[in-house]
Amino acid sequence: MRMGAAFHEGVALAYGDGVVNVPYSLLRYYHKLGLGETEMMLLLQLLAFKEKELNAFPTPDELSERMGLPLDAIAGTLGRLVKQGWLFIEEKIDPASGVQSECYSLTPLYRRLAETLLAEQEQHAAVDMDLPAPETFGQRQSAASISMEATDAASASAAVAEKDVYFIFEKEFARPLTPMEGETIAGWLDADGYPRELVLLALKEAVFAGKLNFRYIDRILLEWQRNRIRTAEQAKEFTKQFRSGR
Repeated sequence: MRMGAAFHEGVALAYGDGVVNVPYSLLRYYHKLGLGETEMMLLLQLLAFKEKELNAFPTPDELSERMGLPLDAIAGTLGRLVKQGWLFIEEKIDPASGVQSECYSLTPLYRRLAETLLAEQEQHAAVDMDLPAPETFGQRQSAASISMEATDAASASAAVAEKDVYFIFEKEFARPLTPMEGETIAGWLDADGYPRELVLLALKEAVFAGKLNFRYIDRILLEWQRNRIRTAEQAKEFTKQFRSGR
C-alpha cells in the first residue's frame, strides 16, 4: 500500500510541476526532417524553458546542466541549428523600458514541419488520383544530398575550415563561443563571403589592439571591405600603411 501511495504521490508531483505543449507531429516527423536525438532534445528544452520558466533565451550553461552535456557540445548544437535554419535568434526591444533582449524562435522549425505535413497530405491525394506525388522536405533533402556528392570533398574541406575558425576564436577568447557569436562567424564566412584568412587576420588585429570583441572585429572587416581588400596580403599592406601614416 505504501508503494502504491508513493507512486500516486509521485505522479501527482510530476504533473503538478506542469506540462509542456509539444506538437505530436513534431515527435512523429523529427527524424524524417533530419533532426538527430540531441538536436531534438535541445529544441524541446528550449520550448520547456520558454513555456514553464518564462526564459526564452537560456544560456549554454543552463542547457548544459539540464541535458548533462558539455558546454562545447551545447554551443556546437545550438550553432548548427541556427546555421541550418531550424531556429533563429530574435532581438526584441521592450517598448516601455527600451531594454533590448534576445530570444530563440522556433518558427523556422514549425514552418518546415508544416511544409512536410502538407506535402504528405498532397502525396496521399495524388496517390488517390493517380498523379505524380510532390516531394516532401525530407525527399528534397535526400535529392540535394545526392547532388552534393559531386562536391563532397570541397564541402568537407570548407566545413573543416569553418570549424577551425571557431576553434581559433574560442582559443583567443579563452571560452566557448555563444550561439550569437557562432552565427556572426558563419555570417562573415557564408553570407558576407569573407575569406577564412581575412577573418582570422581581423581577429589577430583585434587582439593586437587590445579590443577583443566581435563588434570591433566586424568594424575591421567592414573597413577592409570599403577599401576593396579581399586577401590577407592586401589587408596586411593596408594595416602597415595605416600604422605608418599615424
